[in-house]
Amino acid sequence: MFWLGLIVLIPLAGIFTRAASLGLSDFFTILVDPRILEALKLSFGGALIGALINTLVGPVVAWVLVRYEFYGRGIVDAVIDLPFALPTAVAGLALAALYAPNGWLGAPLADAGIKVLFTPLGVIIALTFIGLPFVVRTLQPVLADLEPEIEEAAATLGASRWQTIRKILLPALLPTLLTGFALAFARAVGEYGSVIFIAGNLPYKSEIAPLLIIIKLEEFNYPAATAIAAIMLVMSFLILLIVNLLQGWARRRTGYAG
Repeated sequence: MFWLGLIVLIPLAGIFTRAASLGLSDFFTILVDPRILEALKLSFGGALIGALINTLVGPVVAWVLVRYEFYGRGIVDAVIDLPFALPTAVAGLALAALYAPNGWLGAPLADAGIKVLFTPLGVIIALTFIGLPFVVRTLQPVLADLEPEIEEAAATLGASRWQTIRKILLPALLPTLLTGFALAFARAVGEYGSVIFIAGNLPYKSEIAPLLIIIKLEEFNYPAATAIAAIMLVMSFLILLIVNLLQGWARRRTGYAG
């Protein structure tokens, strides 16, 4: 508890203490600022969309890596960890070059009328990129522990593939899947380095909340920076609390079903 307080609780308490010094009226004025609202909307909305995409794609990637043997599997498995290993600025530069109007992916998308660079779509792509390993690596050990004989037994009893997924695999994976979602979301909300290069940081359009905190600090507007940080902290805590409650419900439901 001492270590937890020293590393986590005391710094967080400092944020709330500094934000409380503003007073309720000043804090509310900062909260309803249109620029801050748009930045918070993009940060949390983009993180949520990115985490949801990874929650859909991540299980497929984890399933292929666990259940199938193919040439280059080790390389694919290593590539999954690239967002962990790459410095965030390097990831941001790579994404910006890839999705630029003359980039490998940006050019065909531009021909189709889809602009990625310096748009909210670019922010979502960056947040999806950095969140994928959290879902895949969380699911892999659980999938490895699920014996294929369970699926074979369901098939011999007449269950279709969809019924096996819905009634056997999904209930077993749901708590872990929610954990991966929470980790991907938490990482994406506070992401900075891999986003700023592809986002363009246009106020009211592609500006994220962590960048706005940096801007306020550079302006020596410490009360506003701490207020934004406190708002992000409360919103993140509430969302993660809901996810944890859903995890508990899923575990109890799985246990009762078993």
